[in-house]
Amino acid sequence: MSLSIGIVGLPNVGKSTLFNALTQKSVPAENYPFCTIDPSVGIVAVPDTRLDALAEFSSTQKKIPAVVEFVDIAGLVEGASKGEGLGNKFLANIREVDAILHMVRIFEIQDDTGSEQTHVYGSIDPLRDIKVINMELILADMESVQGRISKLERDVKRGDKTALFESATCQKILTALENERLANSVELSKEELSIVKGLHLLTMKPVMYGLNKKTGGNNLDRTEPEKFAAIVSEIEKESAQYVVIDAKTEHDLSEFEGEDKQMMKEDINHTDDGIDELINRAYRLLGLMTYFTTGEKETRAWTVKIGSTAPQAGAAIHTDFLKQFIRAEVIECNALLNAGSFSEARSRGLLRTEGKEYIVQDGDVIEFRV
Repeated sequence: MSLSIGIVGLPNVGKSTLFNALTQKSVPAENYPFCTIDPSVGIVAVPDTRLDALAEFSSTQKKIPAVVEFVDIAGLVEGASKGEGLGNKFLANIREVDAILHMVRIFEIQDDTGSEQTHVYGSIDPLRDIKVINMELILADMESVQGRISKLERDVKRGDKTALFESATCQKILTALENERLANSVELSKEELSIVKGLHLLTMKPVMYGLNKKTGGNNLDRTEPEKFAAIVSEIEKESAQYVVIDAKTEHDLSEFEGEDKQMMKEDINHTDDGIDELINRAYRLLGLMTYFTTGEKETRAWTVKIGSTAPQAGAAIHTDFLKQFIRAEVIECNALLNAGSFSEARSRGLLRTEGKEYIVQDGDVIEFRV
């Protein structure tokens, strides 16, 4: 399953720094043949202690994590919707991703020369920055919706019911966009949602904000808490998520592992696990969850959509599993680990046999029968 999250933001807000930190966590692409081989795409392992525990449990030879794709989207400037700067490339790339990670700078800090690190607008105002990018997405979507309404005009005039319903749905979205609201804020029926999905609107994509701070720096959450609270309030109005992260420090720390990394964090008083939290949040933002298979040869975390049935989950391993599925033996990961062995789990009645209608749960350990 190839689903991706695009990193967007104004120049000099930490977008590329974060992407470079993420790519330090990249995994070998040969295990994921569906993934794009492109320098702007990072195939990043999803941190999961359950995978490590299961690999130890099975004394496995090979361990393969779940992954999420992060895409470094071309930089944006005001006027992107009209083709300014790299606007056309930005909009084309963002249409191809499934969700958006919007990086926003919340720090002001001097560099070694004593001058402020530059910002495209010369000052730090996260609310302004958020609105600049959102407005470019809104303007692009307005053009798409207006174009569709125009194409429907002939059928609307002759009273075609399908065209009338589609046009009314488009008008509903257009009204929201004209009022500077994102399309994903509009309440839609199942039928309306089906129409809107066909428009591939930028502001329908799920969004998470990365609030980029500096460890030990002048961050708004400390220097101007009221301003920071206003940012959080604006994000919550969008029903979006946010993660506070120090992209530069995470990039520096990405070169270290284990005790060395912990020592570095202590030396600089960096207590956050921001990048791991961000990866896990991004995974959930895409509507994904993990189930496991485990044995001596391989322990693997498989990625499926939340709400997948057992046959659909099996198709992540091989498409034949979808049609040839008979049953699955299922146990929750921690229950298996606590039992100590499959035979003990079976004797305790913890290992269940499930059929085609079973909805796979995050953390299930499954053996499929086909």
